Amino acid sequence: MIDSSSNFKPGQIVGLNHHNSCLYAEVIQVVEVRDVCWVRPLMLIEGLSEHPEDNFSSFGFTPETFILSDLRPSPDLIWPTRLFKAALDTEVITFLAQLEAPEVNSPGVKRVNAVYAHQQLQDFIAQVWRASANIFESNG
Repeated sequence: MIDSSSNFKPGQIVGLNHHNSCLYAEVIQVVEVRDVCWVRPLMLIEGLSEHPEDNFSSFGFTPETFILSDLRPSPDLIWPTRLFKAALDTEVITFLAQLEAPEVNSPGVKRVNAVYAHQQLQDFIAQVWRASANIFESNG
């Protein structure tokens, strides 16, 4: 299996999947010597399906319901590169359009306010950190 994280380029969109949620972010810089990636969060998508076998993408969402959190005003992250996967255009294009045209809602997409989005990002970061503590420790 090829490690696509070593090929990340500035401006590329990457995803960090954890349970039924995915953080999508834009790569600012890859610091290869430290094996970390500086990313700018774009959005957090929470898929509310309880049936993973119904997934339609590699990140584990079903098309019925999503919570879309706009994270563009959020602070940047510097995290281990291997936590991220390259995002396909087909995975993110609909959601990026939602961020740019919030008055047009796609069926099943629930948008949230900035305060809720910030809290969701904090919760997501804490969950990923706990679940991946060994990866963070090996990058120290």
